[in-house]
Amino acid sequence: MVEQKVTITNKLGLHLRAAAQLVKLASDHESDIRIRKDSIEVDAKSLMGVLGLEGAMGVEVIILAAGPDETDALKAVVGLFEAKFNEGE
Repeated sequence: MVEQKVTITNKLGLHLRAAAQLVKLASDHESDIRIRKDSIEVDAKSLMGVLGLEGAMGVEVIILAAGPDETDALKAVVGLFEAKFNEGE
């Protein structure tokens, strides 16, 4: 299992469009990918789960990946957060 802490930096946080991008990207990987915020941990392949995190700008989350492509999966998901979900804000 690999993990990395990231901060949500896009202006709107994990709103519907950003969450949908995250779920699509996570679903492209075989590994189990989870997101933890405080004591809540959700499946990154679940739109309702991701939205339920209520991840606003400035919130720190931990991305966890476990499986055959865990390193690539973690890198891809962290990259999406770092790219501000391609929103430019």
